Amino acid sequence: MIIDLRSDTVTKPTQGMLDAMLSAKVGDDVYKEDPSVNALETKLADMFGMDEALFFPTGSMANQAALKLHTNPGEQVICDKYAHIYNYEGGGASFNSGISCKLIDGHRGMYTAEQAESSINPPDFYHSPLTSLIEVENTTNKGGGACWDFEELKKIRQVADRHGLGYHLDGARLWNALVFKGESPKQYGELFDTISVCLSKGLGCPIGSVLIGNKELMQGALRVRKILGGGMRQVGYLAAAGLYALDHHIERLSEDHSKALEIGEVLSGLTFIKKVEPIETNIIIFELNDDIDENTFLNRLKEKEIHIIGMGSNKLRMVTHLDYTDQMHQRFLEIISQL
Repeated sequence: MIIDLRSDTVTKPTQGMLDAMLSAKVGDDVYKEDPSVNALETKLADMFGMDEALFFPTGSMANQAALKLHTNPGEQVICDKYAHIYNYEGGGASFNSGISCKLIDGHRGMYTAEQAESSINPPDFYHSPLTSLIEVENTTNKGGGACWDFEELKKIRQVADRHGLGYHLDGARLWNALVFKGESPKQYGELFDTISVCLSKGLGCPIGSVLIGNKELMQGALRVRKILGGGMRQVGYLAAAGLYALDHHIERLSEDHSKALEIGEVLSGLTFIKKVEPIETNIIIFELNDDIDENTFLNRLKEKEIHIIGMGSNKLRMVTHLDYTDQMHQRFLEIISQL
């Protein structure tokens, strides 16, 4: 039994999802003639109460398109030091949009409205980059799946409005936050100018993210996607997977959250674990004692067909997901307890 907890991106389509994909109606999406893609985009725009949506092959590309739509070269985006757009998108902000990131030293990937406002460069001070966008990530990847306080997000919206700034949400794992906090997509649609949501993480699709936004901004999204190389043809087979996931795989995310909590409880009781970060959704980040070598620990797990991620400095990550079964869960808890 191979137990892969490296990420929730390692999942395979369920049989129901495969059936939906095989029976999908398709067309040429570059011409906007793929009925399944059109249906997915309409469904998500309606879910969030926003004007338009556009399908992308990856979450990074959807985020990069959003940065491009909100900014001009030489400008700056405010984000947390843990932000995915800064740490895990290959320097795309500078490469694709010619912008820099103003990093906030937040808590587990989250910051306050006061921190955001104090990070805005004076618009008349031409020596510094012009601040044009505020970005947040919910849940926070590097922050261990933490969920933002919605009231704080509303305060940051007010900051953006006072200073005429755009407001983008990297919602790669927003589905997890919605389930954990009992919030609705429309609450977020009312707050943000653009939102990217991922279908290939917790929802179990093979590929796909969608950028959702207001009409004024989204007018340029199709052109930016083309420039980034994201125009695809009969992609409705993948869109059908997304439609299926939205109908069948959101509520079950609570199962992943419960398993993650149980793992955290077991880890907290082990003598070789220095610290376990607070667990809210499906990401577990923990730290080994100083006298234990991270690579040795990872190799011990690999010998037992368990795969997790090393983050450096004796910090490690696990992510529960659709393909992590109850049987795998019990087996993992047994093995980790006996190490």
